[in-house]
Amino acid sequence: MNTIELPVKNTFGNIRIPLPSSKSESNRVLIIDALTSGENRLSNLAEARDTQTMIRLLREDPEVYDVLDAGTTMRFLTAYAALNNKKKILTGTPRMCERPIGILVDALREIGADIDYLKQEGYPPLQINGFDGQKSAEITIRGDVSSQYISALLMNAPLLPEGLTLNLSGKVGSVTYITMTLELMKAFGVQALFEGNRIQIAPQHYQPTSFSVESDWSGASYWFSLLAAADSGELFLEGLKADSLQGDARIVEIMTQLGVKSTFEPGGVRLQKTAVLGVPAFDFTHCPDLAQTVAVTCALTGQTSDFSGLESLRIKETDRIYALQQELAKIGARLEERKSGIFTLVPASAIPDKVVIDTYDDHRMAMAFMPLLTRTQLCIVDPSVVNKSYPSFWKHCELLGLTVVYTDQRGG
Repeated sequence: MNTIELPVKNTFGNIRIPLPSSKSESNRVLIIDALTSGENRLSNLAEARDTQTMIRLLREDPEVYDVLDAGTTMRFLTAYAALNNKKKILTGTPRMCERPIGILVDALREIGADIDYLKQEGYPPLQINGFDGQKSAEITIRGDVSSQYISALLMNAPLLPEGLTLNLSGKVGSVTYITMTLELMKAFGVQALFEGNRIQIAPQHYQPTSFSVESDWSGASYWFSLLAAADSGELFLEGLKADSLQGDARIVEIMTQLGVKSTFEPGGVRLQKTAVLGVPAFDFTHCPDLAQTVAVTCALTGQTSDFSGLESLRIKETDRIYALQQELAKIGARLEERKSGIFTLVPASAIPDKVVIDTYDDHRMAMAFMPLLTRTQLCIVDPSVVNKSYPSFWKHCELLGLTVVYTDQRGG
């Protein structure tokens, strides 16, 4: 098993980090671009494997869309193929085929798509047989499982003969991602009405335009965490904007409480180490991808905190709640469900001289635990998982003055 080893370092000078582009924005504008026959001028698309997979599949248009482990790509391409009368098979890695997609398929069938499951009901692989015409212009879909189902429908809605109205049932999670989708659609000329739990999109056409993708706030969160856990330091993260569409920009608010001051300047945001105030409780309903980062940060900064809104973490690249519990235990920290839906983070109590972190085929596990290097010699198992969203992550670690050592055996 390939690993990397990172030495202990807890002070950082004024270092610039050239962040990757947003995978979330990139994958959405690529679908919009496909719906306008590629007439747009897109720039700064993400280097992430998920995005590169999306680009390749849309360009080559094969009979089988093999999305590998890209959940967003699977969901977006399912709706794109189903509502645009493209006969396709959609599949992916074994883990991808364990991730549910039934809610989206049910919605697409109600609208008029012909879709079959090739193996287990409710899960990929799927066979898209065509779209004979719109059967319904108003549907109800659960809002408490994955916003990606909703975004997948929204982006295709303007091209439906009758448009589409979505009624979102239950507690709506990741609203910021739904808002991002609607704002990106607006940038390409499509108007929508989002009131309460109801989204209405009339029939209309996207307008070709130029669009540059912003840097990735999810990727930025790991550098915030590193500085929060450090003794002192200053970092400059390139390409971030104060008025971002990305929900994970909430990391600024969270990390202000965990010891990082943010100052927006031309070209990005400057981070400076400050006193830790604490985050007694936080709801991750609208930014679930930050949960691992914040959990590790609290563990390292001595903060007991109650986390809610973690429901979607169990159907990500891995069961992230289980993975966090296993790896936090290695530093004497705990994530305990003391009340239904409320997880208490108990901070680290005894950090060994060396820690080996398993990554569970999950890019965010590798990056979220990177800040442990401020306290102990760190070994990360299967470091290449970062290629899913942030291929240059370990190279950027070297910008901090770290010697990153790659090995072909598991650490001790």
